[in-house]
Amino acid sequence: MGFDTKILTVKPESVHFGKNDVMPTITDKQTEDNIRLAANELVHTTNCVGFPTETVYGLAGSALNDDSVRSIYRAKNRPADNPLIVHVSSLDQLKRKLLPRDYEIPSVYLNLIDKFWPGPLTILLPIHKDSPISKLVTANQSTFAVRMPNHPIARALIAVSDTPLAAPSANASTRPSPTLAQHVFHDLQGKIPYILDGGACDVGVESTVVDGLVSPPMLLRPGGVSVEEIRTVGGELWENVILSKKTAGKNEAVRTPGMKYRHYSPTAKVVLFVDCGDGAKAVNDYIDQNNIDPVQIKIALLKSRTFQDADKINSNIYIQRELGTTGSEISHNLFKALREMDEYGVDLIMIEGIDESNEGLAVMNRLSKAALVTVKGGERDEGKNGN
Repeated sequence: MGFDTKILTVKPESVHFGKNDVMPTITDKQTEDNIRLAANELVHTTNCVGFPTETVYGLAGSALNDDSVRSIYRAKNRPADNPLIVHVSSLDQLKRKLLPRDYEIPSVYLNLIDKFWPGPLTILLPIHKDSPISKLVTANQSTFAVRMPNHPIARALIAVSDTPLAAPSANASTRPSPTLAQHVFHDLQGKIPYILDGGACDVGVESTVVDGLVSPPMLLRPGGVSVEEIRTVGGELWENVILSKKTAGKNEAVRTPGMKYRHYSPTAKVVLFVDCGDGAKAVNDYIDQNNIDPVQIKIALLKSRTFQDADKINSNIYIQRELGTTGSEISHNLFKALREMDEYGVDLIMIEGIDESNEGLAVMNRLSKAALVTVKGGERDEGKNGN
């Protein structure tokens, strides 16, 4: 079934949650009406809707309904063995809707929840007998991933519908994640009825996913909360947190999104440059060695911290764009920039890598999955990324 996809304007600043509030106060009537319209769609149909979170735009469907979850996979053309994250609006909703009455959230998570919920942190919890969560959300695994988003529109949508929402990024599978409502419309027009437009996302990369059910605990996907913050806030139990491998094998079951299949890729070919100084020699050598004519082929160069001397780099490069110098700036701008390069009709994107401390770990995780080629200090590694 095709939809006449409508973008619904909402004002995040009009939505307020008190410290212990389960339901929001909404001061703008249009915002309240549009949130209720989207919530009714989620409650009374099996359709999914696009909505903003602080990380990226999400594609929401009831995590408790198989057909709703199928709608998500169908709209995104997402492989069914790639699990989804469940989003809740409050601890009350998590306990009331998803957990057995006598179950206590493991103490290993409590410091992290206290600091980072609501926020860009996802935790793994066990699936219990008679769990209401659709097995399609978990890809038949023994755990489910859950987080409480910090974006007021996301949290309000979940609270008003009183429905835990399965919500991957609202992009076509393999495409860069959307950070604007227009990105969602570009990918999913005709496939979903509504997109709540709450403006640009703040963080720009997806949530961090951690597993505290194993010892030592694991960081399964880097994201909006850095591993340094996890270690500091989590305390002694998280001091030796293990970083999971970046990409799972073809037949390997995964417990979280982002570990399998090609991700975050624009239409243009992406070449990632790591530890290449000011970039001039590495970029010029790559162009020369591959017999690329920048007059015939549109090239974009996305720079951040050290690729600053434009005069030394081939003058025929079509676009040179600054992503920022801090980790938060780069993560905020990354997916938007990749999508913009496709809009410009760029054929080749050359992008500067950054060190993997703090926000850099999440940025490099995404870039390594988007890139077809990685140039490391002048050495080329082709065809091994994102598979």
